[in-house]
This record gives sequence, structure tokens and C-alpha cells, in this order.
Amino acid sequence: MDLHAYTPGTGRLEPRAALHSDAAALDLNGLWRFRLSATAHVSDAFADPAFDDSGWDELPVPSHWVLHGYGAPAYTNVAFPFPVDPPFVPDENPTGDYRRLFELPSGWSGGRLRFEGVDCAATVWLNGHELGSTTGSRLPVEFDAGPWLRPGSNLLAVRVHQWSAASYLEDQDMWWMPGIFREVTLTKSSADVFVHASYADGLGTLSFEGGGLLSCEELGIVDLAPGEPVTVPVSPWSADSPRLYSAVVKFPDEVVSVRIGFRTISIEDGVLLANGRPLKLLGVNRHEFHPEHGRAVPYETMREDVLLMKRHNVNAVRTSHYPPHPAFLDLCDELGLWVIDECDLETHGFGDIDWRGNPTDDPRYAPALLDRMRRMVERDKNHPSVFMWSLGNESGVGRNLAVMADWARQRDPSRPLHYEGDWSCAHTDVYSRMYASHEEVAAIGQRAEEPLDDPELDARRRAMPFLQCEYAHAMGNGPGGLVEYQELFDRYPRLAGGFIWEWIDHGLRHPTLEYAYGGDYGEPLHDGNFVVDGLVFPDRTPSPGLLDLKQVFSPLRFSFGDGFVEVANLYGFRDLSHLRFEGVIEVDGEPVSAFPLEVPASGGTAKLPASADGPAGGETWLTVRAVLAADEPWAAAGHEVGWGQVRLSRSDASPVTAPASGGSSARAEAREGEIVLGGGVFDGRSGRLTRLFGLDVDGPRLELWRAATDNDRSAGLEWRWHLLGLHRLTHRTDAVEQVGEELVVRTRVAAAATDRGMRVVYRWSAADGGLDLTADITPEGDWNDPIARLGLTLALPSTITEVTWFGRGPGESYPDTGAATRVGRWTSTVDDLQTPYVYPQENGHRSDVRWATLTGPGGGLRVSGLFGLTARRWTTAQLRAARHRPDLVPGDHVHINLDLAHHGIGTASCGPATLPQYELRAAPATLHLRFTASP
Repeated sequence: MDLHAYTPGTGRLEPRAALHSDAAALDLNGLWRFRLSATAHVSDAFADPAFDDSGWDELPVPSHWVLHGYGAPAYTNVAFPFPVDPPFVPDENPTGDYRRLFELPSGWSGGRLRFEGVDCAATVWLNGHELGSTTGSRLPVEFDAGPWLRPGSNLLAVRVHQWSAASYLEDQDMWWMPGIFREVTLTKSSADVFVHASYADGLGTLSFEGGGLLSCEELGIVDLAPGEPVTVPVSPWSADSPRLYSAVVKFPDEVVSVRIGFRTISIEDGVLLANGRPLKLLGVNRHEFHPEHGRAVPYETMREDVLLMKRHNVNAVRTSHYPPHPAFLDLCDELGLWVIDECDLETHGFGDIDWRGNPTDDPRYAPALLDRMRRMVERDKNHPSVFMWSLGNESGVGRNLAVMADWARQRDPSRPLHYEGDWSCAHTDVYSRMYASHEEVAAIGQRAEEPLDDPELDARRRAMPFLQCEYAHAMGNGPGGLVEYQELFDRYPRLAGGFIWEWIDHGLRHPTLEYAYGGDYGEPLHDGNFVVDGLVFPDRTPSPGLLDLKQVFSPLRFSFGDGFVEVANLYGFRDLSHLRFEGVIEVDGEPVSAFPLEVPASGGTAKLPASADGPAGGETWLTVRAVLAADEPWAAAGHEVGWGQVRLSRSDASPVTAPASGGSSARAEAREGEIVLGGGVFDGRSGRLTRLFGLDVDGPRLELWRAATDNDRSAGLEWRWHLLGLHRLTHRTDAVEQVGEELVVRTRVAAAATDRGMRVVYRWSAADGGLDLTADITPEGDWNDPIARLGLTLALPSTITEVTWFGRGPGESYPDTGAATRVGRWTSTVDDLQTPYVYPQENGHRSDVRWATLTGPGGGLRVSGLFGLTARRWTTAQLRAARHRPDLVPGDHVHINLDLAHHGIGTASCGPATLPQYELRAAPATLHLRFTASP
């Protein structure tokens, strides 16, 4: 094939729907003979059936050859990994040749060779005859095999080039991984069907295009002819209640089955509607990815993705930035997810050269862009889950967008069109943005956004619904600010919600690094760990961000009053009759009573029992949980959908704001360079603890630094913190003195080369078997920039293994994260307190801790007060220096942080920085702690 041709291919059959047919099909997946060449300039003699391939290797299909030892994957976000000179590509063009012998069943005649996905350009031969060529990596293509099939043995040969003129259309923030990565089939199916199924007022109107006769036994429809509408009573399809009706379409030579979902998508007064009701999108962006298989994602993994989304209250997916495997859309139909189906188009790298030569505005590329739109729409047109088409992603503006949009509107007027890259919305039906700040989203919700220069376009855009096709970048620790975004989406009808970027960390399994990201394969040009930006880790373990998202996206809102709880139903298309509500009273984290609650199906007030106050004398909390009353297709009975919590009383005995007072007390004693007070032994010169209730310790010391998160780095905070010297503080003791019954240690903490510092006065006292600390912290000098954290660090022996605490948990939380955490009593190992981000960074902080015990075989310690807790087997500096998980090697100590405050997390790795209310500024502060021995 001509790799520099603008056209999308040759010899291909017209695109058609992905259908489930009873027509005969031959699975051609499995082991193929394979040879890799460094360039495209290699003989095509391999396509001859007589060619001797005995010296070739074997490669599984579907797969990417770079994941099987042939070359290596490479990651870039925006930049093309070759010179930008369309339509030309480098001579260094890895080219894979595939050969597959297959036996044709007896009596077989005719048929189509169907490739579901080949990256990036392919030429296909059957028994030595060239059938044609194709581009469009994430889209199916079919060739007529009939004239060239022969009884018995047949030879299928395919040449795949990594680069072609089409590569300029596929710059989609992902690993560059060539190969035949989706299924290959020889099928006798040739049917095409386009089902139209709308809904209004309890009635569904059904018609279809294509030959054959349609029957749906459940609806009493028999032999419906094409173009003849019929209206029948139905239940509508929605993500909340994905009702499907099974139908068949009979053709002379085959029968295809379709699952029909009746729904109508419309826009009224700037509000996006489904079945006449506002549609709020609680969405995620999903690339196809598997840590071992790349984009050759097994069906079981696709199903796991959809189940995980449903279990975490996600109701929508944007298929970034290409159509997914068709089986994924089947799952979305069945289990219930709204889908924005996005065209296989992104030209982002042209932005780096001011969009010069951008294919979106080059008429020579128009046939290729239109071809991609047609192949997506035709393949996926029968999926009720697909409610919107997207023209592509980050491809600038240009005349070819109109070509795509005009065709799509003519072919399928039932679905709105989306494209974010043109803020004028000249060719779309919705106003879409990426990473708009909370402030801007609020303005758009009120139709008060910045006007366009063109009054007509401006008026048209203000009449559109708004959605954030990407927001809250889930890279590393975060995203922060989810609650505040959701409050805006709930408040303003124009705001249709949005899609978190993104679903999964694209870390490739690596023998020594555990998971690899950009640069780990020696790429000369790469974007590092920016590909590790998901709500689930590469093995699909939920991150704290996904757990937070579940609570933020919960279809329930709880509010509490005197003797009652109010439950608001935020489902768009379902009542609460499928849920069971239960209340639990806990005192100081221990359950004391549990009871069911009767919540109206529509939502409303449920009375609390008289015993809900709990016994006196402890800190009492009421938690109300909503769980599934019966099994759902996506989760078992008892699965928690949402919860609310309220404090009923505060304990008078808990040392929340000050150390305990009264009772017997002790004075400090000096002994050979040491000072002994209560259960503590202090260094006589520095005043630092060296022993505490029999444990060797070191500290406490003021810490103002944290191992930067991805969001910290992108916001420039790490650089600013380094300028402040937070990572290289020096500690000076000015006085160690006895003041009454207190041991007072006066220190100054500062970095070299500045007069900026912190005065820290430690006041120690012993009473009732405990050791109390009041740490007064006073800034000196110019502290205009935020600081990372404010707290104390203390090194304990490595024998500490278990942590139990009363506070927020069970997972991590920071000022603008942790929606998933609730107040309770929790237990974990030190190792399990760590959040295993692929790129190590600040993690594992537990908030609002009233007390914590840290124990192990050599004894333990209890800390009381009100503080944030982290416990790690490495220092902050070691955590900062790590680049992959295996870099973190446990040391001789457990390092605990007892924090007064942290800087927020934000989403600045892509998007806005920390909201102002979550910034941490240096100011006078006091931390009260009590230390006691713990068995």
C-alpha cells in the first residue's frame, strides 16, 4: 500500500452494523507466523502461499507485537514520535508480516474477512491475491473473500505498518503499540440493520432499516417490515434501568439478533434530556488498556470494567478517544451505562506547531475523516447505550469537522453530536470543555460565560447543555475538588455533568519496575508517567480517587435532623425501592445498636428510633447506609450504594483540644546527659525524645514538606517548596529547661540561605501514666507561598506492624479528598496504610484522628489528640526519591507523621490547582498530643 496516501484504504466493503448472527463464522485468532522488519521496504513475496515461513516466529492474534519482544512500546501524550510532515512518515517504520493457514469447512462458499482492529495500516492477501488495504486502527474493516477462497487449506497474509499517513490522525495520549490487536474472522454474515427505538409517555415506537423481517416475541411484534413503524407499550432504557427487548431479524441466508432499548435523547431550553427527564452524566473516560495485553483487552476485563463502574456509581463512559471493542458496548447496553462514542481521531501534536497542516482542515484528509465517522456510526448505531456521537478529540478546528458532522446528522438525527476542540460549537449540539475551573463551570451553569465574538454562534451556544468531557484529572494522589464540582452539576440544570479523566492507569507490567510508564523503554521522546492517570491501578484495584468518586456520585443525599434522616433521591430514572436502609450507632468507634429505616421509595423522611442517641459519655456517631435489597446484574444484595453520617455527641473525656489535666504528675529528672520525664527519655542537649515507654524513638521534629504529588508538581508547588527549603530544614535547639512541672524545649527550624523560619516550643508534662505534649508553632519571616504540611514526625522501631485508630477511614484523605472516609474505628498493618501509586508520592494520610495505637512484638504506643496520621517504613525523602514502587525498601524505622494540617490536592496535573480554601498557609498553630504505652 501507499503509506503516504491520504485515502483510508482500498478494496474494502461498505461498513455495517456489528451484529450477532447465526451465519457461519470461522475464528482466525490464535498463533500466526510472524516476522518483523525495521522498514516498510521489504518484499511482499511472503504473501505467496508457497513462501517458506518455517524460520519465522509465532505471535498471538490479537496482540501488539511490542508486548511480545519485538521492539518496544513508546508513550507520548501530545507530541508525535516522528517528524510532523504529513502525509510522510519515516523510513524507520516497523513492519510486521503475518501468515495464517486455515482449513475451510466442507461445503463453505463465499464470505467476508473481518478485522476488528489493526494498528496502524494493513494490506491483506488471501491465497496470494491482494484483497485491499486499510487504515483506521480502532475501526472494523471487511474484505470480500469469496472469489479467492478454495476448498481445504487457505493462506491469509497481512502486512502491518506502524506508521502511515493515517498516523497523523491517531495521536491519542496513549502507548504507541502496533499490531492486529482485535479479532479476525471469516464470516458468511452480510446483513445490516439499523433499529430506531424511541420512547415517550410509556410508549415505544420501533422501526428499522435494512432487509429482512423483524420479530420481537415479548412485544407481540411479528414480521415487521423495514420502514414500517409500530408503537407499543414498553419500559424505557436508561443507565439506571437498562431494559432491553430481544428481537430477531430474519434474512434469507441468516438470522441476526438485536437487543432493543427504547429511549429518546433531546435538548430543551439548554437541558440535556433522556426520555423527557434531565440527564446528569456521572462519567469516566475510558481508554482500552490491559497491563499485559495493551489494547487487546480480554472480554472478562471489559466486563470487570463495567461492573466496577456500576459498583462505584458511574453511569456514563466517554470512549476516549476511539470506538471501543464492540463487546464493551454490548455490556453497556446490558448493565446500563450512557456512552459517548468517540471517533478514532486526534491530531493533538499539530498544536505544538500552531496547527499548521492540521488534517482536520486539510481537504485531502476529508475522505479519511469521513470514513472514520461512517465506520463508527454504522458499526455502533444499534446500541441504546450510545446516546451521543463525538467527532473526535483535540484535533483543532477545520472544514473536515463539518463534513463529518453533516453526514452524521443526516444518517442518525436521533443522537446529538459532541466535539470539545471547537469552543464555538459550530458543528455540535452540546457545549463541551476540558478542565474548566469550578468558577468557570459555575458561570457557564448560569449562562454567564465569556461571550463569543459571533453573536449568532454565542446565542446558539448559550442554548446548549454543557458538559465537561474531561475534568478532575485522576493522576496519582487525587483528584481533589470532586465534591465542589458535583455540587455545581447538581445546582444548575444546564450542567449535564462530566467525565473524569480517566478510568485506568496505563502502567505496563514490567519484570523489575512492576509497572512501566513513558521513558522506561528508552524512548528518546516521551511524556513520563502522564500515562498513569486513572481511577484504578493497572491491575484494576480501585484507587482512593475511585472510592471518593463513588460517594460523590452516589444517587443519594442524606441530611439529618432531630430524630429523623432525610434521603434525597438523585436517580434520574429510578426510585429507591431496590434499596434497603440501615442505621448504626457507634460510640468511640464501637457499634452499640443497629436498626432498619423505612425510607419512602420516592425519597423523603425516615424516623430514627428513640435509642438513636446512644449512651452518654462517649463520642457518638450515627451512620445510615443504603444497600441493595436484592441481587442486581452488577452487584450482589448488600452492596453499599451510599451512606451518610452525623455526630450525635462529643465525648468530654477525649483529649481533642488539650492534654489531659489533673491527677498525679511528675517532674523531669536529669541523668547523665539525659532527662527522664514520665515514660520518656530525652537527650539532655537537644531535648529530643530517644525512648518512649520502652521503645527507641527519634523525634518529634517539625515537618513542613511532603513527597510531591503529581498535582503538586504540575502546579509548580514542588518547585516553590524547594525554593522555601522545606525539604532541607535544619533544627536548632535554643533551650532545654524545666518550667514548673513542664520540660520546655525551645527550637528554631529553618532552611539555609534564608531568615525565614519557624519557632517551635515543645512543652512536655507527665500525668496519669501518660506523657503530654503541647507544640506551639510560630512562623518568622516571609511565608507568602503555601507550605506542604504542618506537623511533627517521629521515628519508631521497625517492629511496629499494626495500627488502630479512631478517626476518618478506612482509606486516605486530605483536605479536598476523602469523601469516601467516615469516622469510625479502623485497623490496618503499616504496610497496608500505603497507597501503592505507580509513581510513588505523598499518600496514606488518615484525617481527624482522635487516637491511634501503633503496636508490634516489641511493644507499642498510643497517641491521642486530634491530628492527621501517616505511618511508613521510609522517610519522606526516600518516598520523594522513588520513581517506581520497588524503589521503596523498608528501613530500620517506622516513620509516623502527626499533622495539624496539609495543603490540598487539587487536580493541577491537568486542570485547576487546589481551591483557595484548601491552601495551607503558615500561621501560628498549636498541636496537643498525649502519648501512653500500648500493649
